[in-house]
Amino acid sequence: MILACQNIEKSFGEQSIVRNGSFHIEEREKAALVGVNGAGKSTILKMIMGEEPLDGGNIVLAKGKTIGYLAQHQNLAPGNTIYEEVRTAKADILEMEQQLRAIEKEMKSLTGEALENRLETYNRLQSAFEDRNGYACESEIVGVLKGLGFSEEDFSKQTDTLSGGQKTRVSLGKLLLTTPDILLLDEPTNHLDMSSIAWLETYLINYPGAVLIVSHDRYFLNRVVTKVVEIENGELRMYMGNYKAYAEKKQQLRDARLKEYLNQQREIKHQQAVIEKLRSFNREKSIKRAESREKMLDKMQVIEKPADSVREIHFALEPAVISGNDVLSVEGLTKSFDSQVLFENVSFDIRRGEHVAVIGDNGTGKTTLLKILNQVIKADAGSFTLGAKVQIGYYDQEYHVLHDDKTIFQEISDAYPDMNNTQIRNTLAAFQFTGDDVFKVISSLSGGEKGRVSLAKLMLSEANFLILDEPTNHLDITSKEILEEALNDYSGTILYVSHDRYFINQTATRILELVNKNFVNYIGNYDYYLEKREELTRAAAAAASSTSTAGVSSPQPISLQESSAGSKQSWQEQKEQQARERKRLNDLKKTEEEIARLESRNAEIDQTLTLEEVYSNSQKCQELSSERADNDARLEELYEQWEMLAE
Repeated sequence: MILACQNIEKSFGEQSIVRNGSFHIEEREKAALVGVNGAGKSTILKMIMGEEPLDGGNIVLAKGKTIGYLAQHQNLAPGNTIYEEVRTAKADILEMEQQLRAIEKEMKSLTGEALENRLETYNRLQSAFEDRNGYACESEIVGVLKGLGFSEEDFSKQTDTLSGGQKTRVSLGKLLLTTPDILLLDEPTNHLDMSSIAWLETYLINYPGAVLIVSHDRYFLNRVVTKVVEIENGELRMYMGNYKAYAEKKQQLRDARLKEYLNQQREIKHQQAVIEKLRSFNREKSIKRAESREKMLDKMQVIEKPADSVREIHFALEPAVISGNDVLSVEGLTKSFDSQVLFENVSFDIRRGEHVAVIGDNGTGKTTLLKILNQVIKADAGSFTLGAKVQIGYYDQEYHVLHDDKTIFQEISDAYPDMNNTQIRNTLAAFQFTGDDVFKVISSLSGGEKGRVSLAKLMLSEANFLILDEPTNHLDITSKEILEEALNDYSGTILYVSHDRYFINQTATRILELVNKNFVNYIGNYDYYLEKREELTRAAAAAASSTSTAGVSSPQPISLQESSAGSKQSWQEQKEQQARERKRLNDLKKTEEEIARLESRNAEIDQTLTLEEVYSNSQKCQELSSERADNDARLEELYEQWEMLAE
């Protein structure tokens, strides 16, 4: 065990954050800390780091172990470039290298015993330098920076010129390079594009230490973690497995608890009816029997209604008018900023009922495309046409649809003057704005609160074509699930930009990937996109190669159909490649499942060994310890096998 939180307590005034909460993290374990916004996840990380005092309980870090922490907001010291700042994480190794170089120069002028003594120091230092992987230090720094989405041109940028998101990425890079025994990461995927998130997933899965992650990225948690710690209504609970396993177990417990609650409520109502009937007899015996039943009811431990069985946000989207079949037609659209071309000569159509997700790396122009379609900015060339009876509802991540100087109530009443006060209050209550909350000024709201106001306006718009820019930003997991349900039930058309792969997988029927200044089309959800992307990339590369040998000076963007037709690979070769890839993915899945099973079994053994009837039985203890040792040996093999397959 590397970290243990034992019976921890924390309150802010009358608000209880955590009561008598306990959990632990094992060495090499990858765990998630989940809960709704405001539940206290970041507070728990701060308590572990000593930035917030405990009201009660203990937090124990194993002796001699180091801990690293990535907070949501970073302040970097000015004066360094990105590369120089991240390089400070390896300061001790770099200082060791300088000492080696200095000793090399010094030894040129030494002889005899002085040379031997210095050579002994040099050999000892060089051995330590090699043990710390010093010769790969610079390439490791470059690899982490590129993995987190920085190009070599970015390396020389000054840290005091960076955005908040860029500073967080720099801080994450520094933290990963220090390789502490346990990492605490608060929303590490914020500000990362899909490529960088995928890189971080692989990095953390193979990380030699333990990791505790706070994140709302369910796809990320599914890939990385093997344990989930949930904080809910001040209570901490542990679940073995990834996020999907946690969600399934949570649903089972929720259903069982709700069933238990409903059964008890039926029993209470039945007893109350019997008591009322007995009293109506107005006889001594019947009254005594009624009193006896009342005492029984008073002693009954009442089960509280599960808080999450009734969701707090009520969200439904329904278009007022059905559009024509052709919703949007884009032809030859081009946009540049200064000398940077975002996309050029792009064309695509969207039909009624489609749910189209636009994906791509940061800075490729996804948000710009949505702004052009909403006439916030103009294209450099090309045009787009909306179909018959199309009415747009727009949700932008910068909340330009909101007015900073208005209150929440005014924002709705000015946009929809036909609504009366009661209707407005009921609508806002559905999005958790009640009482005096409705008179908060927009400029004073958090990102999550602004997102909920924007969603309320979107619901009221009754539009039949929704254009959404990062709609899940600032939403907790429960709110994301509600939005997913609303969009899946929506009968209109949707075009959206998102980095949330789980959300895309749940809601998209088609994906447009913006890559190399053009769009590649995939008819399916995110899982389908992953399956087909590699196959399409190979085909596109082959087609580009054949075009290049034919002497064409500037290769044109390749469509889905053209890339397949232009491929020089034979049908048999493609089939063999696909078969090999299927086998690799199948072996990878089986390996991950066996790792999860053995890690889960080890957790069960650890728990069993704490039972008195077990630890007092030496034979049983020996059997369990032997099984755990065998599991650990097998896990080491599986970790290596997984790494080979992942490569």
